[in-house]
Amino acid sequence: MTRAAPKKPSRARVATALAVMSLAVSLAACDKGGQADKAKEAAAAPPPPPAVVVAEVVQRTVPIYGEFVAQTDARETVEIRARVQAFLEAQHFTEGTVVKKDQLLFTLDKREYEAKLLQAKADLDVAQAKLGKAEADERRLKPLADRRAVPQQDYDNAVANLNAARAGVASARSAVVGVELDLGYCSIRSPIEGLIGKRLVSPGNLVGKGEATLLDTVSSVDPIRVNITISEAEYLRFSAQQKRAAPVLELILADGSVFPHKGKPVIVDRAVDLKTGTLSIIAEFPNPGGALRPGQFGRVRAPIQVVENAILVPRRAVQEIQGTKSVLVVGADNTVALRTIRPGDSVGSLLIVLDGVKPGERVIVEGVQKARPGAKVAPSVAPADGAPDAKAEARADAKVEARPGEAKPAARAQGK
Repeated sequence: MTRAAPKKPSRARVATALAVMSLAVSLAACDKGGQADKAKEAAAAPPPPPAVVVAEVVQRTVPIYGEFVAQTDARETVEIRARVQAFLEAQHFTEGTVVKKDQLLFTLDKREYEAKLLQAKADLDVAQAKLGKAEADERRLKPLADRRAVPQQDYDNAVANLNAARAGVASARSAVVGVELDLGYCSIRSPIEGLIGKRLVSPGNLVGKGEATLLDTVSSVDPIRVNITISEAEYLRFSAQQKRAAPVLELILADGSVFPHKGKPVIVDRAVDLKTGTLSIIAEFPNPGGALRPGQFGRVRAPIQVVENAILVPRRAVQEIQGTKSVLVVGADNTVALRTIRPGDSVGSLLIVLDGVKPGERVIVEGVQKARPGAKVAPSVAPADGAPDAKAEARADAKVEARPGEAKPAARAQGK
């Protein structure tokens, strides 16, 4: 059986298939051309202006603050010493706590001085008895001597014995007082109210032998004093401000926190130290509860000047390039311009500008890297910076460590 030969496709079918393929190729070429045109148009279109945050240059009267290294100290510090020789018998306080004035702190063994007091009183009785005898002899011999019934020498001896007896009584009485004082020194009391430290001698030890043995120390803590050292130039500015208004001082502690109570200067030293060119000032701060202890280091913030109508910009808007400080100013048409400024003192988060910008102008505070002088930007207004505030500045400087022998004056933005 033979197979049938396959049929050949007709010419009409072949022509139709070729037409379909040609149309598909044409459509694909058109689509690629449209996409290329769109890409060229997108590449030719300018990019949108970068978004930045601006703040307005303001003008107002602001105080300038200076910061100075300080150390706390007690207004009164008293050493508790044993003034007589005896064994330390007992301690009557808790170390590291506040003691009251006249509170009993230590007692010494009194038995030796009680015995001495009895002996001194007995000696006084003897002296008084001798005085009575001498007075009687003088009274008896005086009329006889007047009538020359006895030798004048006998009466003179009686008068001398009377005077000696009176002196003996005075001496015995002073001895009693001295022993009573020594006996009183066996009860050691606090002469002031203040914080007492750790005892230096334990009960049972002999104290006061050859010298007044130091037992402990008491320091007053409320109010507490703060010693400040400032330069001569800073003192002149501080003194001029003090004449206008009594300065209110703030104490910044070693951890950067601000002590809640304000202080005031109470003593300015007599002269400038010729070796260091500095002047010492003592301030007092209320210290209820004794939170501050003598010897702590910190920084005192004080207003040293008031600048009238100061022009202020945010410190974060300032750039420094090769020692020159500048800001980027956004004009009315949102075009950026580079302005060189002459900086003054820092006031909180703001910087006083002596020259370079005017009140009402806008400076870029965020997005400085995206802005270019002469180009346009899309600005948005930043929240207004608050008035200069000492607490805000303290938080900004919380990581700055106070070091003895260094002073931090009012921060200046210098081109260094």
